[in-house]
Amino acid sequence: MEMIERPSPNFDERALPVSMIVLHYTGMPDAAGALDRLTSPESRVSAHYLVDEDGGIFSLVDESKRAWHAGKSRWRGVSDINSASVGIEIVNPGHEFGYRPFPDEQIAALIPLVASIKERHAIGRGNVVGHSDVAPARKEDPGELFPWEALARRRLALPSPKRDLIDPFWTDGGFLLALERFGYDVTDPQKAVIAFQRRFRPDLIDGIIDGECRAKLLALLLPRPQ
Repeated sequence: MEMIERPSPNFDERALPVSMIVLHYTGMPDAAGALDRLTSPESRVSAHYLVDEDGGIFSLVDESKRAWHAGKSRWRGVSDINSASVGIEIVNPGHEFGYRPFPDEQIAALIPLVASIKERHAIGRGNVVGHSDVAPARKEDPGELFPWEALARRRLALPSPKRDLIDPFWTDGGFLLALERFGYDVTDPQKAVIAFQRRFRPDLIDGIIDGECRAKLLALLLPRPQ
């Protein structure tokens, strides 16, 4: 992959080995503004890579270092997400500036980038996550329009279960316990449910725990033959 070097000064040393990939959208009007912010010492934010809408990939922080992209977040018991992850910013105006589908060229560039990082660090599919997965109370990105299935078809992320779904009829409290077991921070229960829906049931994001949500989560938790 060809990359454009655009070094950011915003990094420090990792305290954990890399075990996850966190995908973000930039949430700014254009790529130039996002790059300026990610490389400005005053902003104190960064990521390892940025993928532009035309498929261009910018390398900002070396993978051996901790970039500052996740903020206060948690996933599967890990709270120093920055230390444990590689962060990828995907250029998109986001919900604030005119959220729109991600261009094919952008996703075509993102897929081999994710694949190479995943292989390099032996990252499981369940640890390729969105910013909203690790910070459900604060974040919405990369959002309901992000094509997770394009990654799932290549075994780069978990697919949304669709076949042979069985509703376990958990109580809402039981669902939240299961959601926490799967990996989510459920401190804000409704926001956690919304984050789960945004990722695995993006056609209806209402924060209501229903049979489809329960069945999808059960399928994600059940062991499957490899």
